[in-house]
Amino acid sequence: MGNAMNLPLARRLTGTAGLAAAAALLLEVPLYFVYSGAPPASNVLSRLLIGVLGLGFVLAFAMSFRELIIQAAPESAWIGRFAGGAGLAYGVVTLVSSGLEAGAVIASDHPIDPTVTVDGTYILYGTIGRMLLAMFLGSVGYAILRTSVLPRWAGLFTCGLALVNLAFMPSLFFGNTPAHFYAANGWGTTALMGAVFSWWLLGTAIGLLRRPKAATA
Repeated sequence: MGNAMNLPLARRLTGTAGLAAAAALLLEVPLYFVYSGAPPASNVLSRLLIGVLGLGFVLAFAMSFRELIIQAAPESAWIGRFAGGAGLAYGVVTLVSSGLEAGAVIASDHPIDPTVTVDGTYILYGTIGRMLLAMFLGSVGYAILRTSVLPRWAGLFTCGLALVNLAFMPSLFFGNTPAHFYAANGWGTTALMGAVFSWWLLGTAIGLLRRPKAATA
């Protein structure tokens, strides 16, 4: 009885957190393309602030999704816990990379592009981020397939995105030129994968909020 009563609430919380995360992350993206050279500190700090807020909602989404799976299928609770842990790890690591970029911009006495000059972030939001996001998406996709909290195709699509993220892990061998597609901080490795994740969050959140109640009974 308790599970049945809590399941709709878990769906709403997860969907709302995902919607807020997607909105913030998608709002952040255009700020990366306003300036052709090193952007002013105000631009970098603004986009990082929006991104940090978005990552906070990603953490809320991951934790809420864990509870959603526990409520929907207690026998598959371990999958929800794994997904929650992977999402938490991804969010924290990405927050650390954002903090390193913000600190470098604040400390600099001239405009810098932290995506190029802050070496320590390359692997954090590149290869490491891709691995953690693959673990998160893979476990979420598997959880969807096991519990039917969303249609089966959504689970298969999510698992596919996990594999795409894994394919970008070796990008650390291909330099640090953001204009290159497949590089440690290339636009494919970081910007494209980040954008795809944001749109995935948006679609998943809408699916959770609009799913007919009969399907979750």
